[in-house]
Amino acid sequence: MPDFNGLPLHPLVVHAVVVLLPLAVLGAAALAIRPALADRFGALIVGVAVLATVAIPIATSSGEDLEHRVGDPGAHAELGDTLIWFALPLLAVIVAMVWARLRAGARRSATGPVGRGATGVALSVLALVIAAANLVQVYRVGDSGARAVWDRTPAASTRGPGR
Repeated sequence: MPDFNGLPLHPLVVHAVVVLLPLAVLGAAALAIRPALADRFGALIVGVAVLATVAIPIATSSGEDLEHRVGDPGAHAELGDTLIWFALPLLAVIVAMVWARLRAGARRSATGPVGRGATGVALSVLALVIAAANLVQVYRVGDSGARAVWDRTPAASTRGPGR
């Protein structure tokens, strides 16, 4: 079982997903609302989305290793396996928004200002829907994981001595 400094790897990697995926969601929402942010922050938002997406299979793999050690986490394992299918479309729509903005910037420099257009509006709406779905799924996975850990903990062991 992989561990880091004596701790199971899973809870450590999970925290990367819990931080990075919502940051990617915020980035997607920001790009959807203000496409001009892609000029300055597009690469950063894509990078955060890539890191979040890469961390998910590491979290699921380390979770499977932890499952062999502590037992079946119930619904958490199944929900965790679905998260990648939410993150991949988020990454794709972020890349598409940044690419569309860069492409519009090249046209803008050659021909003057370019409006947002139907494609930009469609990407923005799609990004907001995908972003919302990611937030819901991150919550569901995290909540089921917390319940898998804390619902199994006997109340006496959480009270401390003499209580």
